[in-house]
Amino acid sequence: MSSNGGILAGKRVLVTGVFTESSIAFATARIAQEQGAQVILTGFGRSLKITQLIAKRLPEPPPVLEFDVTDEEQVASLAGRIRETGIDGLDGVLHAVGFAPQSTFGDGFLTAPWEDVSTALHVSTYSLQSLTRATLDLLAPGSCILGLDFDASVAWPIYGWMGVAKAGLAATTRYLAQQLGERGIRVNLVSAGPLQTTAATHIPGFAELSGVWADRAPLGWDTLGTDVVGRSCVALLSDFFPATTGEIVHVDGGVHAVGAGRVAAPSPDADGV
Repeated sequence: MSSNGGILAGKRVLVTGVFTESSIAFATARIAQEQGAQVILTGFGRSLKITQLIAKRLPEPPPVLEFDVTDEEQVASLAGRIRETGIDGLDGVLHAVGFAPQSTFGDGFLTAPWEDVSTALHVSTYSLQSLTRATLDLLAPGSCILGLDFDASVAWPIYGWMGVAKAGLAATTRYLAQQLGERGIRVNLVSAGPLQTTAATHIPGFAELSGVWADRAPLGWDTLGTDVVGRSCVALLSDFFPATTGEIVHVDGGVHAVGAGRVAAPSPDADGV
């Protein structure tokens, strides 16, 4: 933990979804610690051991708890298990959970069975509500629940039902913001551009998708730049956005705001100039 304070000094932050050092969740956890936060991680199933190993690469190895967002027993017990670590409250929660079976991507939109679609919606959308229920009794007024999004305002060629799940995640965020405002709890999303994370490797045609950013991002885009997104997450988890809730903050180099790629300036000799 940072010894010289920081924008999360004294804060307690739960981070889900840390599986590799290349993940947004890992970058957020590391920067949160550098900014003074006490961090706790979750993992689940066979990947729990991986999360435990990756946790040791943080500046201060945090506790790691098992938490499967689709397991109601674990949802019900999470708050108690957090308290058992000595952390008696939370000031921030990062939802970095998402999964969809391969059949739901790309051309599978018309053929994916409901069983696979329901898995995508359960893990990637409903899980935000599950994580909120699991941690609500620990969340202090002024705290923030933050999720990770990918622009769902348009249809992407390869994203399929995951795009629908992300649109549902955005709607869930708005309704949670409405429900939790009276408790002083903010609920927001960070919509990042495509990054070369473990999750991205499961998306067929990821290189094609990331190529859109290379052509269109006004600020440019680095698909390895998880720190850029992590810093934005930490800022939103801090007290620097006290009146922002139900919001989607785009950290995508500006692609969401433009309709075409960067265009070269016209020559001074061009007609009409």
